[in-house]
Amino acid sequence: MSKRLNRYRQLPVFKKAGELLELAQMVVAALKHDVSTDSLAAEILSNAVLIQVKIAGAEGGGLYSIRMQNAVLIKYAAHNMLNAVICTELFGLNNEDYVDLMRRKIEEFRLEFVAWIRGFDKSYDIPDNWAIRFDASTPEEEALEMLMLNDDLFNTDDFDNFDEDDPDDNEEDWFEH
Repeated sequence: MSKRLNRYRQLPVFKKAGELLELAQMVVAALKHDVSTDSLAAEILSNAVLIQVKIAGAEGGGLYSIRMQNAVLIKYAAHNMLNAVICTELFGLNNEDYVDLMRRKIEEFRLEFVAWIRGFDKSYDIPDNWAIRFDASTPEEEALEMLMLNDDLFNTDDFDNFDEDDPDDNEEDWFEH
């Protein structure tokens, strides 16, 4: 493979993901073997691998929205992997206690992950017609923000004076404002 295509392998976030994969392999190797461990082992390993795959995908994609989609999947995979490790402990399927070690390793990864996604170029993007953006400066977000900050539309003083037990406080009157 060309040097450019392998550049993602040198990223600190990818290297930390490699450490997560190594730990995931250790956890799975330490599991007591029975029918119930197969799905948990698959969950742990597949999420560890998925993290690395999505980092490579984000680096290959370039567009901000694609990179952020991969970032969300990475976060989701890390949480699922930790939950599966916790389950091995709760069900007594693990000979060792890997929960705290996995938590620490995920926290180390998270710090690299945050630094990595902060480097994404928000200006390099195109509309995706799904109305999901991770940049709060989209026109939709700005319009929503303006609505939320408009005190004339949302007068909380009216809610402070509302009495549920008062029959004269008619719900229909509230919608006339």
